[in-house]
Amino acid sequence: MGTTNFYMGSLRYGPTGKKRKNHAANPVRKKRAEFKPMKIDPIRQKAAIEAAAEREKQKEEFLARLSKMKSDITAKKESLQYTGERKLIGIATMHKSNAVPIFEDNKDHAKEIARMRR
Repeated sequence: MGTTNFYMGSLRYGPTGKKRKNHAANPVRKKRAEFKPMKIDPIRQKAAIEAAAEREKQKEEFLARLSKMKSDITAKKESLQYTGERKLIGIATMHKSNAVPIFEDNKDHAKEIARMRR
């Protein structure tokens, strides 16, 4: 369907030509159901109150245990520091931007990487 205009359009399509929802064309509105208060079952109400009291008791116990915990349980991680055991000569490139460290104790590794590039 194409666009309709205000004067000769139908109620099923809006002024932009988009189809409206079905309730837009229906002039009769449905009556809403009246609110009726529910009857409260005394047995279920008592069980719900007991369950709420139990949850509150567990919450207080948890908070008490939490306040008694030590705050220094996890120790601070030692900072990494260079000890000088391995001396870094340089950084080689194996393939594209794959950087590989070359240490003094393994100089042959640098030669192997140089051969791999060719």
